[in-house]
Amino acid sequence: MLTLFLLIGVLGSCSPDLPDADQDPANLKVEIILSQEEAGVVDIIASADHCVEFRLYIDGGDSASYINPTGIFRHTFIRSGNHLIEVRAYGLSGRYLKETRSIQVVAGDIITIENGYKTPLSYPGYNLVWNDEFEGVAVNEQNWTFETGNGCPQLCGWGNNELQYYRRENAGVGDGVLTIEARRESIQGSGYTSARMITRNKRSFGYGRVDIRALLPKGQGIWPALWMLGNNISTVGWPACGEIDIMEMVGGSGRENTVHGTLHWDYQGTHAQYGGSKIRSSGTYADEYHVFTIIWDPSSIRWYVNDQHFVTADILPASMGAFHQEFFFIFNLAVGGNWPGNPNSETQFPQRMKVDYIRVFQKQ
Repeated sequence: MLTLFLLIGVLGSCSPDLPDADQDPANLKVEIILSQEEAGVVDIIASADHCVEFRLYIDGGDSASYINPTGIFRHTFIRSGNHLIEVRAYGLSGRYLKETRSIQVVAGDIITIENGYKTPLSYPGYNLVWNDEFEGVAVNEQNWTFETGNGCPQLCGWGNNELQYYRRENAGVGDGVLTIEARRESIQGSGYTSARMITRNKRSFGYGRVDIRALLPKGQGIWPALWMLGNNISTVGWPACGEIDIMEMVGGSGRENTVHGTLHWDYQGTHAQYGGSKIRSSGTYADEYHVFTIIWDPSSIRWYVNDQHFVTADILPASMGAFHQEFFFIFNLAVGGNWPGNPNSETQFPQRMKVDYIRVFQKQ
């Protein structure tokens, strides 16, 4: 990763001193700054003596990507990896000086809604009983309620020592997807913000097939989750209410190719859990959209990714009674916490979890 320098004081520009009309440019200096707040954003600031124009070339292009007399450029890369930056400073003579740099960029790679696996709107033997396709321009509040804050005073850090402050402003709908965005910004004593949405008292279900098509974020300390809690949590508490984690992923090197599906419940007064993981043979779950599925019936809950089964939980034992009631949905993007650990210097913000749809089917 390119060492970052903060430029303080004078910004780059061509010197107005042009005593000789055919004088060549001299003393070209180039400063490159990778944004720590906006993924893929790079500022290039150049200065030179006796120049009339700067040109910026990206990745070896034949023509300049930008031309101006100030030497101040901003470019947003949409693909992560190594990129080539060339800056030229031109004099009145038409000759130029150039400097070329290779930089490593972690970008907000543009992945369209068409990239990745999809599932149908109907299955033999099932009825579609509820879905949210996230059309329009706002979250449908007939389906969703936002939980806000840091969990305090009852559940500070939301029970996991998480670092984010949840706000409704960090979630939005556009281009047919729901986007939940984690940002590095300070509010109410927290160093990060994000969003958490629930369907409690609006949409809840027992048994059926649930499909959620989502594009996951990445980075050390990033923790997206698509999950469910029992409707009776306010009376019996957790874990007695039961928890169904349809998908969790903990960000960080070597972990972003794995998602987890888990049950949590109360067993004779103690917390019990059971589940499994689905590991991609190549790439990560941030590379394209995937469909995370549970198929839930009176005897079992089965987990799938892209219709590939990876774990089954038996819910017939008497101790599994929590999983024979109705549950509501929760979508959230946490930052930090006991499981993922905290972000580090390589974690890029903002990070986004995007959801194309959630669909609930029940047997006819």
